[in-house]
Amino acid sequence: MEAKSAKKAESFYIALILYKSSSDKPDRQPLYQESFVLIKAASLEKAKVKALNHGKNESVSYTNENGETITWSLQQVVDVNSVLYDDFDSSEDIVDLYARHFRNYEAYQSFEPLLSKEQFGE
Repeated sequence: MEAKSAKKAESFYIALILYKSSSDKPDRQPLYQESFVLIKAASLEKAKVKALNHGKNESVSYTNENGETITWSLQQVVDVNSVLYDDFDSSEDIVDLYARHFRNYEAYQSFEPLLSKEQFGE
């Protein structure tokens, strides 16, 4: 008789974590960062806990070259979900991991700097 493993096989999850950068300089505008993190966990609930702990552990303060104290802190864990395909084949050049949906392209475009026409001189 084969003994069953007490530990469930782990799967991969993607966490979308939002960080905020602030400064002790009063007129400095905050900067936000979206971070996509690959997490290995036994369940979605455990992946959510790992994502939250990771976000908290990434918080840091430092003094920049202008003498300002810059603080990066966890703003929110936006989403944690299973990767689209949990089987990574090393012979494939591209593997889809995560997808999210939205309805308002103009709102997305207004905050996404990579969509700015100014950036590419258009």
